[in-house]
Amino acid sequence: MRVVSRRLRLSTRGEGESLDIRDITVEVAEAVQASGLKDGIVTVFVAGSTGAVATIEYEKGLRKDLKALLDRVAPRGVPYAHDEAWEDGNGHSHLRASLLGASLTVPFNDHRLALGVWQQIVFIELDVRNRDRELVLQVIGE
Repeated sequence: MRVVSRRLRLSTRGEGESLDIRDITVEVAEAVQASGLKDGIVTVFVAGSTGAVATIEYEKGLRKDLKALLDRVAPRGVPYAHDEAWEDGNGHSHLRASLLGASLTVPFNDHRLALGVWQQIVFIELDVRNRDRELVLQVIGE
C-alpha cells in the first residue's frame, strides 16, 4: 500500500447571500490519476474550522437549499458564546462546519472515483470573510 499526498489551494469569498460552494471533483480526480494508484481511497481534508467538505448534486437549486438548511439550523444574527468570547461574528460558521465535517473519503477503482452519476465533491466556505484555504488530499491504495 502507498500513500500519496497533494495540496489544493483555494481563495474563497466570505458568506453572503449565497454560500461559496466550489465543485472540486475534477481536482480530486486529477490527484487520483496523478498518484499512479489503481484502487484505494482518497481523503479530502480542509485545514480550518470554518470550512467543510461534502458531496452534493452541484446544481443551483440544491446549493440554495443547502444555504436555507444551514440558515435554519445555525442562523446568523443570534447570540453565540463564541462571538461573545472572540467578537468575530462567525460562531454560526464554526457550528455549520462542525455539522458538515472537515473531511470526506471517497473510494476509487481502476483510477476512477466511485461517485454516483449526480454526485460531486464540494468545498463549502462557511466563514464570514474571504479566506485562503488549503485542502489536503491523501490518496491511499495500490
